[in-house]
Amino acid sequence: MSLIIATFAALALCFAPAPGAAAISARRPLQGNDTLVSAQGKFELGLFSPAGSSDGRFYLGIWYKNIPGQTVVWVGNRATPLSGVASAELRVSADDGNLELVGPTAASASPVVVWSSSLSSSSSPGSNNTAEIRDNGNLVLLDGSNSSNVLWQSFDHPTDTLVPDAWLGENKLTGEYQVLTSWRNAQDPAPGMFTDTVDPNGTSEFFYMWNQSRTYWRSGVWTGRFFATMPEATRNVLFNQTYVETPAYRRVSNALYNSTTITRMVLELTGQTKQYIWVPATQNWQLFWAAPTMQCDVYALCGAFGVCDLSSQPSCRCPPGLAPTSERDWTVSDWSGGCRRSAPLWCPYNGSTTDGFVVLPNVKLPDDSLAMGAVQSKAECESACQKSCSCEAYTFSTGRCAVWHGELRNLQQLYTDSGVSRSDVYLRLSATGLRDLHNTVSKGGRLSWLVLVMTLVGVAALGASVILAWRILLARRRRLTNQKGSSLTVYSYGDLHAATNNFSERLGGGGFGSVYRGILKEQKGGKTAQVQVAVKKLESLGGRQGDKQFRTEVSTLGLIQHVNLVRLLGFCSSGDEKMLVYEYMPRGSLDGYLFDGGACPSWRDRYCIMIGVARGLAYLHHGCHECIIHCDIKPENILLDEDMSPRIADFGMAKLVGRDFSRALTTMRGTIGYLAPEWIFGQPISAKADVYSFGMVLFELISGRRNSEGYSEVRHAAGTVRRGSSTFFPVWAAGKVVEGEVGTVADLRLRGDVMPEELERVCKVACWCIQDEEAQRPTMVQVVQALEGTVHVHTPPVLRALQHLVMLT
Repeated sequence: MSLIIATFAALALCFAPAPGAAAISARRPLQGNDTLVSAQGKFELGLFSPAGSSDGRFYLGIWYKNIPGQTVVWVGNRATPLSGVASAELRVSADDGNLELVGPTAASASPVVVWSSSLSSSSSPGSNNTAEIRDNGNLVLLDGSNSSNVLWQSFDHPTDTLVPDAWLGENKLTGEYQVLTSWRNAQDPAPGMFTDTVDPNGTSEFFYMWNQSRTYWRSGVWTGRFFATMPEATRNVLFNQTYVETPAYRRVSNALYNSTTITRMVLELTGQTKQYIWVPATQNWQLFWAAPTMQCDVYALCGAFGVCDLSSQPSCRCPPGLAPTSERDWTVSDWSGGCRRSAPLWCPYNGSTTDGFVVLPNVKLPDDSLAMGAVQSKAECESACQKSCSCEAYTFSTGRCAVWHGELRNLQQLYTDSGVSRSDVYLRLSATGLRDLHNTVSKGGRLSWLVLVMTLVGVAALGASVILAWRILLARRRRLTNQKGSSLTVYSYGDLHAATNNFSERLGGGGFGSVYRGILKEQKGGKTAQVQVAVKKLESLGGRQGDKQFRTEVSTLGLIQHVNLVRLLGFCSSGDEKMLVYEYMPRGSLDGYLFDGGACPSWRDRYCIMIGVARGLAYLHHGCHECIIHCDIKPENILLDEDMSPRIADFGMAKLVGRDFSRALTTMRGTIGYLAPEWIFGQPISAKADVYSFGMVLFELISGRRNSEGYSEVRHAAGTVRRGSSTFFPVWAAGKVVEGEVGTVADLRLRGDVMPEELERVCKVACWCIQDEEAQRPTMVQVVQALEGTVHVHTPPVLRALQHLVMLT
């Protein structure tokens, strides 16, 4: 994975307080729109207004100097914005040497101090102090009499972002904590509901907390090398993570392996911590990992009565009969206010209430329920809740009645068996609210929820039946296959050295080695024939595997025969040299045929390639004695024979290198655009990771272009033309599928020469394959059936934050 980026240089000016001033002092304040730039031009300090805001609020901030689109990593006056910049000034106080920001506020037109480093007079010796911004993004206040003495630094006071070299933890001497705190909303950097802090009880563990009172994610304790539950792949690829504990402090920090990499860890206003990497090739911040992995695992994300639903965009919605407490807050991604009833409850103390209930099917049960004893039926449970004016909801399941008093928090819509307590929750509504709800949804209402549940049950039952039948068939096939012996040829190093002319004609390569063209002489019918082959040198294995183990594993691969898999002819194992010999594919790889701008494959060829690759993967996942996960499905690993039939290559790489996925991730450079989220987040890998990669390849076959190139629409009289933009093609295409405009997503070079029914089917399958939750993705057997038209493909759920997962190239 190539993460090397250019370092930008800037000339530090040492004169008047203009943009790029070298330092701030009592005599040289930073005024108005002036900025302070670090020595090498990496970071910039100044006043900013949050993107999208229009109410004239200004904040002291630090951001990346040369990255398009202001990315703020630190904010000074988070809760006390300035109302203007004309008279604003960042200066060193002539009285006590503190760094302070003065200017007008909404409450005072005259300049007042809105932020200060707040050092005591004994800690800040005098007015000769200076402030500067360093190339790691740290704003420091230096002692005027000893410039090596740092009196105050922004790294001791982080906001929502942790950059390399900065730290989180506790200063034991002062009792101060270095804590990440989310923004209030997308346009307000004031402290929000979520924090990332070290355990106040003194352990090495870090907690993610809601409202500083409820822990919803834990890092696990420091093991001496890493935190127990954090993805090790991140540390292996990006930085070395260090936790130190001394009598003075306990804290964690990250040091980059490559100093030119630009990365940041942000506690988002949604309560997830996300690691981003800046990729110049795409001019985008790319998501690398997130914790917690699932958005809905953040406690009370959607506020009181709000429901977190991964299938919706955004993830928060209000139950039927309720609406956002503040529509404006929801438009800026602040759901903390939750939902309110459209009509208030009516509950007189004479017990004659007309309130009723609306069902919320299949939701994660919220906390703080009260169990009701001596209740024998659902009707009794409902009556018990209805008779209590403070009862907001109830559930009755397996003979148990539970009710909730007060606000319901942490409601979550569930679609699969996730191992958490779930049931139907009955939420209380007034008679007016129920009537309004009935009028709004007309005949739909509860029936729509029932149809959704029944549809999911039906799909699950159908899938189970198909898989069972398929496995019975494959069990018979496996018995026949295992009776056959491996017919692989064992080559010497000299044989392959001569066949490839000293490995002179390189055909390509990947994370596990390079492929070379060769010509072998074979005896056929008493005559010597020349056979073209492709020889792969497994450069990444080296001496990792012993000769006996390598031979055993390769021999099992020799039993794997399928028309859509490149045939393995033989191998070489000579000391540390490990090589595989495959049949030669004259048309090369799919990426060259699809993207190089030459011939344009017809829709019929593309559709045959799609089905062929799907069949090959289905065989690897379900037709072999052991499930083989390919781990690197991409156009470069799909070869084409003379008849344009696809053959999957490198299908044995996962078996040969084992399941060391964190190491594999570091070697498969340039393919992260095809990796499933669970791989990037350091979670266990299943065959569904290949399904995700296959979905990405489907989109590229549909469009004829790399997914990472981006798309937008420009309409002309001649038709619709697409050109590059910041929109990731799968996201754009998924929107067109939902809108029923699948015809616009096909490769323009086809000039409309496609089968509309097949195009719609493929687009839907692709959207299902790249669902974030692997449980929502189909198996490859189901994909084959869908592409062949033997099963109906329903409209897929709306894709969520896939825009962040574009290729790191």
